[in-house]
Amino acid sequence: MIFYFSGTGNSRWAARRIAALTGDEARDIVRCDIPDAPTKEEQIGLVFPVYAWGAPEPVLAFAKRLSKGGAFTFGVCTCGSEAGMAMKKLSAVFALDSSYSLVMPNNYILGADVDDRDAALAKIAEADRAIQRLAEEVKKREKVYRVREGKLAALKSGAVNHGFNRFARSTSPFFATGACTGCGACERDCPAGAIHMENGRPVWSGRCWQCLRCINACPARAIQYGKATARRGRYTLEELLNGN
Repeated sequence: MIFYFSGTGNSRWAARRIAALTGDEARDIVRCDIPDAPTKEEQIGLVFPVYAWGAPEPVLAFAKRLSKGGAFTFGVCTCGSEAGMAMKKLSAVFALDSSYSLVMPNNYILGADVDDRDAALAKIAEADRAIQRLAEEVKKREKVYRVREGKLAALKSGAVNHGFNRFARSTSPFFATGACTGCGACERDCPAGAIHMENGRPVWSGRCWQCLRCINACPARAIQYGKATARRGRYTLEELLNGN
């Protein structure tokens, strides 16, 4: 079984590609329960995006409740460039036999603009080649650590990640402009349940997971985060592959 968490589609696509190549099944951890008998699984995979050089909160929470049993375990993180120590920290919670990182198109528009279409498609093509290789390794139960950690990995996955989780996950900068149609897609699709509709407009509360699904997938492009995102593009893998 392959469990995944995905905000804008990168990790969902990777998980489903790996599942197809290994004859497995991919399930969204937000919409599934911990398996009753994980020891019956021949392999368990975790696929997720890296947030500030660490695994997202829901992934860590899920992994802590997951039993390895006798399964071969592997983790795959998708990232814009470097993963830091994310996989090693996850393995301390749920022991991984193999770990990988995949460079995927940028979706963290709070920090930088999206990749242009050609660059994004090139990253997808390279990631697919990497997935084909890792799928063969998983089928052979090879123990591999192929993760691009980058420089100052311990610092980034330690102090920087801690700061991100403590200070950078506020929902207060989110707002909807007059372009909002009140469709409610952001409320329905928010995996953290941090959005609710009031008088036909989205309202954010509490702390979100920073998956940025709401801002990237809004069909009216009505959601902003502070001032910087108004000048930046939007990204979901589905729209990229559909030619939008």
